[in-house]
Order: sequence, then structure tokens, then C-alpha cells
Amino acid sequence: MHLPFWLTTALLFPVLLYQGKRARRTTPRLPEAGGAPSGQYGEGTPARRILVIGESTAAGVGVETHDQGLASQLAKQIHERSGQTTAWHTFGVNGIRLGALLSELETAELPEADVVLLSMGVNDTTGFTPRFRFRQQLRALRRLLAMRYSGPILLLSVPPMHLFTALPSPLRYVMGWRARQLDNLYIRLAQQFPEDFTYLDYPVVTDPALLAADGYHPGQRGYQYIAEALTDRVSPTNRPG
Repeated sequence: MHLPFWLTTALLFPVLLYQGKRARRTTPRLPEAGGAPSGQYGEGTPARRILVIGESTAAGVGVETHDQGLASQLAKQIHERSGQTTAWHTFGVNGIRLGALLSELETAELPEADVVLLSMGVNDTTGFTPRFRFRQQLRALRRLLAMRYSGPILLLSVPPMHLFTALPSPLRYVMGWRARQLDNLYIRLAQQFPEDFTYLDYPVVTDPALLAADGYHPGQRGYQYIAEALTDRVSPTNRPG
């Protein structure tokens, strides 16, 4: 089914390898966000609790502190729309793949949460993680978290890498092709196991004003934009527990 992708990748391999190395060498490598990886909006015991786990987006790459990142901005939006105290926590590692994230989560101290959102896929795209392995790792992640989080994991779709203008062509389009393959896997898993997974479309971020200095990750306004687009679907008012 995916033979055309692999044939194209093989034919373009020398170009893709050169462009990939050059992109790593010339693209600014931004640090993970600093500051506390958790907080809340409102006073008293939280009525809603958001947990974001994953790669660079969860790690807050593109902003200075975690309270400017995705988990915090989601909690802020939910608090402002509902008036209820909303807590947030983020756990991310820049550059990580899903298999390594699983290992990290096995020993991580994570808080209680009503909603768990997974932001992954870019590094598994660029690392060409086999689809069957990626699927196995997603099922393993659900089993790992099942004892603590009863609701489905929200799968934030793999970013549309064919729109990442910081990447040159044809590398950008091949990576976008691969990202769509992993994203389709998300969609099928959510359809097959709706009690375990829910699929969320990733809001397209193309406005340079929404991007960080690397032209790749969201900046503060970018995280706000993504949070605003996701809040109604992430809100735990429709989640069990």
C-alpha cells in the first residue's frame, strides 16, 4: 500500500540525506521551556485537570517558560470559558520518539488528570519509525496509563510537515507524506478503539507571526492559537471522571 512512498524515498535518498543534514546544521536549535511544568488558573481545588505529554510541543520548545506553552494555554482557555479552576501539567522531551517516551513515562511522577493529550509524531516521522511499531507503542501507552487515566487519550494529529517552510523541497514533501501516514494510523486507532483514543486535528500554523525563531515550532502566540482551536474539544466536561 505504501510502496510508492518507499520507492520515492529510495530514489531521492541522496538529496533527502543532504537536505536533512543541512537543515539540522542551519536551523536554530531552541531549548525546552523553563519554569515550573505545572500550575493552575483559579483558586482552590481544581475542577478540571489537563495533562499534555509528548515531544517538543509538550516540552514548550519555542517559548521561554511552560506557562506560555500548550498545556497552560489550554487550561487558561478552559478556565476563562467555564469559570472553573483548571490545573495543568506538561511532560515533554525535545527530540524524543514514542518508544523512548514510553520508557520515560514508566518512572515519571505524573499528576491526576481528567484529560490526557498526546503530542507526538514529528520525530517518529523524521526517524521513519515503522507504522506497525508506532501502532504497538500507542497501544502500550494506553495500557501504561489505563490504571490512572480512565478516559481516552487525545491524539493530537501529526503536524502537517509538508507546510513546514523551514524545510527545503523535496524533503518537506516527503516528510509531509510520511507524517500523513502516521496521522492516518491515529485516525484508524481512534475509529477501532474509541474507548482508548480520540483523534484531534492539529490546527495549521503557517502565519510566521505565530512561529518561534526557528520557523518550525510555535511561538507564544502560536501556542495560544492552537489552544483556542482545541479548547472546546479538549474540555473535560465531555469526559468520564
